[in-house]
Amino acid sequence: MDIARAASKSIAVTIAAAQSTSVPLDVVANVQNHLRFVEAAAQHGVQWLVFPELSLTGYELAAMPGLVLQPEHTLLAPLREAARRTGMAITVGTPVDSGSALPFIGAITLGPDGRHAVYAKHHLHGSETQFATAGSLPVHLQTLNGHQIASAICADTNHPSHAAQAAQAGARVYAAGILTSATGYAAEAPLWAGYGREHAMTVLIANHGGPSGGYVSAGRSGIWDSDGSLLVAALGTGDYLVVAQTA
Repeated sequence: MDIARAASKSIAVTIAAAQSTSVPLDVVANVQNHLRFVEAAAQHGVQWLVFPELSLTGYELAAMPGLVLQPEHTLLAPLREAARRTGMAITVGTPVDSGSALPFIGAITLGPDGRHAVYAKHHLHGSETQFATAGSLPVHLQTLNGHQIASAICADTNHPSHAAQAAQAGARVYAAGILTSATGYAAEAPLWAGYGREHAMTVLIANHGGPSGGYVSAGRSGIWDSDGSLLVAALGTGDYLVVAQTA
């Protein structure tokens, strides 16, 4: 696993994007790989670690109803324990129950204090509308060391209104797990930088490290500072831990 690190004067927490590679449909194997990232992140003092969209299952839309997880699920016990042991909040990507036949595309945050939270992707993209339910709440805030962190998932970040609403609600960090190709990355990265510059937010993007669900990921997970400058990024694809820490 490669490590990229940088310091920022605009945040008072240490955050990281886990650019992981998912084994399709194999939650057990993916949990073990997530634990590798958690251990590496702990060595760098990371307080909040964010994984890509659907990181625990791969981007396997048609299979999502059979892969639904909740924070208390037995398969997530090793990650819950890791969060407690390391004192780190860990955000993972997985289908979650929507209460209907089609699940949410979700981000579960496992807290070090045993409290957990779920965000449901608000803006679905393309064929996702056939397999998933859109989350009703665009803003999902959590607090770390007095700083509000807003969750986002992939296509959420393509909608400037989503970042704007997070900023208006008080977010200092806008953290997204995504899956995007090289073409998508070229179009989206200027948006992410713009959110940092316009809203004085740190923007974290955790992309997949390899192909998933028929998409060839660009990798290049990164963290943008509150002035829109790129603090640090993975050089390409593969397993990467991208860390921004307090200056």
